[in-house]
Amino acid sequence: MLNSTLYIGLMSGTSMDGVDAALVDFSDRCKILSTTFVAYPANIRNSLHELVQPDGLCVLDDLGNLDQWLGHLFGQAAVELIEQSGHSANQIAAIGSHGQTIRHRPSNYSSGHIPYTMQIGDPNVIAETTGITTVADFRRRDMAAGGQGAPLVPGFHAAVFGVAGEDRVIINIGGIANITVINADESIYGFDIGPGNCLMDRWTQQSFKLPYDTDGQLAAEGTISSELLQCLLEDPYFNQPHPKSTGPEYFNLNWLGEHLMELNVSQTDVLRTLNQLTAVTIADVIKHHSPNSSIAFCCGGGVHNSTLMNAIKSELPDVNIDTTAKIGIDPDFVEAAAFAWLAKQTLAKKPGNTPQVTGAGKTVILGGVYFS
Repeated sequence: MLNSTLYIGLMSGTSMDGVDAALVDFSDRCKILSTTFVAYPANIRNSLHELVQPDGLCVLDDLGNLDQWLGHLFGQAAVELIEQSGHSANQIAAIGSHGQTIRHRPSNYSSGHIPYTMQIGDPNVIAETTGITTVADFRRRDMAAGGQGAPLVPGFHAAVFGVAGEDRVIINIGGIANITVINADESIYGFDIGPGNCLMDRWTQQSFKLPYDTDGQLAAEGTISSELLQCLLEDPYFNQPHPKSTGPEYFNLNWLGEHLMELNVSQTDVLRTLNQLTAVTIADVIKHHSPNSSIAFCCGGGVHNSTLMNAIKSELPDVNIDTTAKIGIDPDFVEAAAFAWLAKQTLAKKPGNTPQVTGAGKTVILGGVYFS
């Protein structure tokens, strides 16, 4: 329904816990009408974690099966969202599906690799399950144009959160943390900062047999290891100039283990230090890239970690740290809404990337369209 202003965004990030779905009305900037979350079954989640191991081998049948299973799960999330919203499929213009990233290698991390990115969750299945035109595979066109393929959300942040004459900072704390700086003159830039929740989640899963550290309670019991923190902060990624993007292919337990080998740090203290790593790296980029900002709006799962949020506030005493709820969008569904917006851009044949963010040589229309 091309004349409709209603779009659905489907998003699963590096936390790999399930699908965020948002029904968005773009008749007046951006209004989320309904949201839902569909958790991945344990077997799917475990298979994904095995698949994304940087030194793991990919069995083609396993990849194909996961691609199909995720297509059905993404489609199920959209169907559930429509049913609970009281709308019908023929009222929705399109679905924008990010898919599940299983590899993101925007640079030659190892000799012989051409930069690439790969998301799965077959959009053919989503379109067939829902009967709604589906737009997917957003990242690769930007990469083909010489970009990093990420982050893609700053364009949406600027369109929805930007206010002329005012500097604004948006921090997304998902598995990977990223920043969008929207300047008073309406120019924007952004990049991936580094680990958001990914290292804390994986360490909690390995060490405490829990899916994540609820509200940062476990981390709060620990003490920051200044020696470990300094070792982690010396990684060259943090000082690499932007444009840049990263993922759990780089920041993972193998990376952490290399820094832990000669250190004697308790499991709880490691978690507290990882929490502080996220806080310090976020604070550092705000200090260096938007020193005049007096407020930063946060979104993503990290906003529910009070130990993390308090640490960020402690590192930035002169900056008011709030969430995007303050400016009208539920912080848990900002990225889902962003991919609804990107689908709208694609159907309107408008660019979806921001070259000053991704490093692409030009603006391009993103995504493949799978008509209903």
